Amino acid sequence: MTDEAPLASPDELIQSVDYKITSVRTQSIDFSFNELASMHADGELVIDPEFQRMFRWTDGAQARFIESLLLELPIPPIFLIERDDRVYELIDGLQRISSYLHFRGQLVVEDKKLEPLVLDDCDIVPQLNGMTYDTLPRALGIKLKRSFVRAEILRKESDPRLRYYMFKRLNTGGERLAEQEVRNATIRLLSNDFNQYLINLSRNEDFKFCIDAITENAGKRKFDQELVLRFFAFKNVRHIYRHDIADFLTDYLEAVSDPSNSESFDYESESAIFRKTFEAIRRIAEILDYGARIFGTIGPNGEPRNQFSVYHYEGIVLGLQEVLDRVDFDNPGQMGRLAEVVRAGKSDQMFLKATGGGKNDRIQLRDRIGYFAERFAGVLD
Repeated sequence: MTDEAPLASPDELIQSVDYKITSVRTQSIDFSFNELASMHADGELVIDPEFQRMFRWTDGAQARFIESLLLELPIPPIFLIERDDRVYELIDGLQRISSYLHFRGQLVVEDKKLEPLVLDDCDIVPQLNGMTYDTLPRALGIKLKRSFVRAEILRKESDPRLRYYMFKRLNTGGERLAEQEVRNATIRLLSNDFNQYLINLSRNEDFKFCIDAITENAGKRKFDQELVLRFFAFKNVRHIYRHDIADFLTDYLEAVSDPSNSESFDYESESAIFRKTFEAIRRIAEILDYGARIFGTIGPNGEPRNQFSVYHYEGIVLGLQEVLDRVDFDNPGQMGRLAEVVRAGKSDQMFLKATGGGKNDRIQLRDRIGYFAERFAGVLD
C-alpha cells in the first residue's frame, strides 16, 4: 500500500495514459449462445467455480432473460479474458450465460447439474410460462440458439494488472455481492496465494469456534474470510486506515497479493501469530464459559448475547497482540487474569463508547483496541 503519487505534469499524465493504453489488447466478437454453450462443454470457455457460487438470479429473472433473447431485445456485452492456452475465462456475464445454460439443462453449480429451467414470470409473452427448452416450438428453439451476444475479449498479451482492475470494476456494480466475494473472485487475476492463505486460516478450528456466532448468511458471503483479512490488515497497517473499511481491506489484499509490490508478508510467522491468538481467545472463552459468545455484546442479564460484534472482535483480538508473545497457556493464573479483562471490558463504558453504529473511524478503532491492549498488558506486568 502506497501514499498518493506526486502530481504529474500534463505531458507526464498524457504519457502515462498512453502507456497504459498500449498495455491493453482487446478484440470484439459476436458469439451465438449455442457457440458459447458448446465452448463451455468443450472446456474452451471457463466459468470459474468461485463465480458459479455467485449465481443468484431468481428463476423469474432467468426466464425474463430467455424471453428477452427470443424477442431480440438488446442485452449488454459479456467480457472474457484469453489465457495463454487460448481458452477464454468469463469475467463478466455470469448471470446471462448461466441462465442460458440452465434453460438448456447444461448448468452445473458446485458439482451438481441443475434441473432444466422452466420458464415462469415472463411478462411480455406470458404464453412462454411453463415452457422448457425441449417443449419450445422448434423454430423458437433454433432462434434461441442463434441469439448472439457481443463479447469483449482481453487478449492474452494484455498486462495482467489491467485485466485485474477491469474485472474489479465490472464486478463492483449491479447486484451487490459481498465485498469478500468480489475480492475472492478478482484477486486471483493478480495472485491467489495470499487469498488462499486467508481461506485456509478461516478453517482453523480455534478461529471457527470463536466466530461461530456469525449468521449463516454471513458465512455464505465469506464473512469468516473477511475477518481473517481484517485481522492481518489492522494488525499490520492500521496506521494508514481512515474510515472506509471495504476499500482499506481491498487495498491491503491487493498490496500483499501483487507480485510486483514490495509489501512484505511472512506467511509462516503470521500464521503462528494467528493460530496462537485464536487459541488464546478460545481458552479465555472456555474459562468464562462464554463459548461462541466471546465476541457478543452484553445483555441485560450480564451475559454475552449469542451474536457476533465486529467491534468486540477487533478490540479483544487486536488488543491481545500487545502481549501475545508473553501469553503462557500453561500458566492458569495468567490465563485467568486475561479472561477477567475480557469479562470486565465487555461491559465497561470506556470500551463501549468506542463501539456501536457509526464507530468505524480510526479514532474509535484506536480506542477499542487500545482499551484491551492496555488492560491485557496491565495484568501481565
